[in-house]
Amino acid sequence: MTVPKDIEAEIYFLTKEEGGRSSPAFSGYRGQFYYNEHDWCAFQIYPDVKAVSPGETVRSYLGFTKPKEHLGNVYVGMEFLIREGNQTVARGIITKIIELEQSANRILQ
Repeated sequence: MTVPKDIEAEIYFLTKEEGGRSSPAFSGYRGQFYYNEHDWCAFQIYPDVKAVSPGETVRSYLGFTKPKEHLGNVYVGMEFLIREGNQTVARGIITKIIELEQSANRILQ
């Protein structure tokens, strides 16, 4: 499966003591991308590592399942959460918008 690189982000995974995961997240992880009081499906690809453990920060490419919903709503410097259900497991900040417009246009065709 090829995941588009809609955005690049720096993501910090909370430790178990901070309320986060107790196990690593692997490249391909699909936690809920949460902002503006809404959860969105997004695949995460870690270009520098295969897995990230709780308490670590990782550079990630995120590919949205509904990219057109994010056009004009996400921006460089925007903070967001990664959730599993109602549990926040990570927090992040967008560092680049990469293929979001192309992904949205591809879906619209």
